[in-house]
Amino acid sequence: MITLRQQPPLRASFRQRVLSVSNQPLTAQGIMTLQVNVGYRCNLSCSHCHVEAGPERREIMDSATIDAVLDTLARYPIATLDITGGAPELNPQFRRLVSAARKLGKRIIVRTNLAVLHEPGMEDLPVLYRAQEVELIASLPCYQQDNVDRMRGSGTFSRCIDSLRRLNSLGYGSQADHPLHLVYNPAGPFLPPHQAALEQDYRRVLRDTYGISFTSLYAITNMPVGRFRDRLVRSNDLDKYHDLLSGSFNPATLEGVMCRTLVSVGWDGRLYDCDFNQILGMTVEPAASGHIRSFSYESLASRTIQVGDHCYGCTAGHGSTCTGATA
Repeated sequence: MITLRQQPPLRASFRQRVLSVSNQPLTAQGIMTLQVNVGYRCNLSCSHCHVEAGPERREIMDSATIDAVLDTLARYPIATLDITGGAPELNPQFRRLVSAARKLGKRIIVRTNLAVLHEPGMEDLPVLYRAQEVELIASLPCYQQDNVDRMRGSGTFSRCIDSLRRLNSLGYGSQADHPLHLVYNPAGPFLPPHQAALEQDYRRVLRDTYGISFTSLYAITNMPVGRFRDRLVRSNDLDKYHDLLSGSFNPATLEGVMCRTLVSVGWDGRLYDCDFNQILGMTVEPAASGHIRSFSYESLASRTIQVGDHCYGCTAGHGSTCTGATA
């Protein structure tokens, strides 16, 4: 595990670092995925959440913007719809979005916190997921109850375990056509350990202790954005964490960063290079279309990526994307 004290501070900006290894800025290489944040409302208020989601948030994607997302998917060769939040299931248009996108033949990913399946009115979702062939990426930031409850709230771990057992009973995590991926997040200001080794630990503990199976594990670095950034500020670790990320920069990760083949859609329809840029208010470059209602595939597919020093989080160590390590 790489810790804060092992890395010397490096002051080069992320943009400068990219130019030093490639002689050109980071650019998109097509659009394989439309990642849609349908709102910041959530049943949890996790300490590492870059969105700062929670029950009190009111930002939510409306029906007209959902229609614009579906129109974009229908018009362009974008293979995957990746639905996120908040807890995306809490958007009243969620079921309609899933079923309509499936009719368009799209691969559908839903990023769930698992505990939301215990909320009133959500009991049908596991069956819906199976019927619509939804691929699930489920947040379980640790396999130890104390760590999860500390990060996500008391009692969350047990609800997640119950949800995983129900999903397993429907074939998720054991059948190839019902993938169930788990997501690990570090509990503090350090980089994730090697993803493959950590996956084996998850498999052993979840199988032996709870009888749970899953498809694969994604180890995702905490970005210095949102609640996690606030936590770093309170502990006086923000500068040290930035130094850790920049000092761990791995140029081999640049080919696989998610922004190169993904466009992020905010709850209000504005377009971003990734969900982190969305939270920071960094929309796509002015030369590209900036809203889902004026989506221009050609300009977005070859756009220059808007970067900041938080991007070191995706390129540190083994790399970190929406689907885990890249190198």
